[in-house]
Amino acid sequence: MASILRLKDIGKVWHIERTKEQVVALGGISMEVEQGEFLVFVGPSGCGKSTLLQIIAGLEEAGSGTVDISRSADGQKQTGMVFQEFALFPWRTVLENIVFGPEVRSVPRAQREVNAQKLIELVHLRGFEHRYPHELSGGMRQRVALARALANDPAILLFDEPLASLDAQTRKVLQAELVRIWQETKRTFIYVTHGLDEAVLLGDRVVLFTARPGRIKEIVPVRLPRPRSITGRGEVELLEYLSEQIREEVERSLKAEGLT
Repeated sequence: MASILRLKDIGKVWHIERTKEQVVALGGISMEVEQGEFLVFVGPSGCGKSTLLQIIAGLEEAGSGTVDISRSADGQKQTGMVFQEFALFPWRTVLENIVFGPEVRSVPRAQREVNAQKLIELVHLRGFEHRYPHELSGGMRQRVALARALANDPAILLFDEPLASLDAQTRKVLQAELVRIWQETKRTFIYVTHGLDEAVLLGDRVVLFTARPGRIKEIVPVRLPRPRSITGRGEVELLEYLSEQIREEVERSLKAEGLT
């Protein structure tokens, strides 16, 4: 399968002006992401997962290294971002939020509204087109955020812990919905999570990060059929393996800081 994204030696150092400290967030990340795969990033808190996602999205500049990403015919980066906190415009309805990106790009009104209606069907929000964000549940707001990201027709969708703020039942439903939408749209998904069970349920591959500075410890293929259950034998074994790897990184980090 063809690569859609190549990262080579990505490094990032945060300069803290107040204390004059330098914090190395990423210590040289190199990897390739395949067209159409569901890739999941996991690792200890502060290991640079979200920073790397923002570098891929172009929201942060890498301190070193290169990001080679698929581009559209007009040269625009083909990425869309879904955040944990929804980031919807409260004064816009569901439909108006979804058409915002195409509107900014001067897509004709009729075309952008037809496409938005298709996305509303895709994320199961038919009948809520004219509701405002405050009239929706957290899960529904995240569906709007996903549809809005898809409205720009990105080849790669980036997710920064999008379900972390939702209750357990809603999170479970939306995990299944994300897999369905990924399969139907045939997009490439790159997903940051702290939930190892979520990584096992969603990912084609799981990228394990070391403790800060973040490096790739291992890329673990998930060779389990879908739909998956966290109680399945293969899923349980993989979850235990990932948990052990993360525990090792946390312990190593605490030892380096003299806390154990």
